[in-house]
Amino acid sequence: MYKGLLHLHSVLRWVILILFLVAIYKSFADRHKAYGPSHQKSAFWLMISCDIMLLLGLYQWFAGDWGLKMIRSLGFGNVMKTPPLRFFAVEHITAMILAIVLVHVGYGFTKKNIPDSMKHKRVLVFFGLALLIVLISIPWPFRAVGAGRTWFPGM
Repeated sequence: MYKGLLHLHSVLRWVILILFLVAIYKSFADRHKAYGPSHQKSAFWLMISCDIMLLLGLYQWFAGDWGLKMIRSLGFGNVMKTPPLRFFAVEHITAMILAIVLVHVGYGFTKKNIPDSMKHKRVLVFFGLALLIVLISIPWPFRAVGAGRTWFPGM
């Protein structure tokens, strides 16, 4: 079950990246237009996908070998001294939680009674920052922490 959820977590990253690009593009392209239902839906589905990803990631951190178990077995000091271990045990989860908080804050602004141009700007800022944090925090195959991983795990 763990391996299946890990593959789902890896595949869902592509869905989230696409949803980020759609939501950011829609707000940028229509920044001088009304903030409509299509904008709201793209932001909503991004937020829901991020929440599902968070649940999968938290399960992996608590039940998998690269999170809490690693910290308990090696000790926090040893984990922090080893970059790949530190990445998965501390940096990845912390950055992703921060990105999801930014998505929620950005989505919250879409429901406020503020001018539409301000909604577009805030979505661009918060979703843009969240996307940047996500891109930095993914263990890509070309990074040292992602060495040995594939672009589409499980396929």
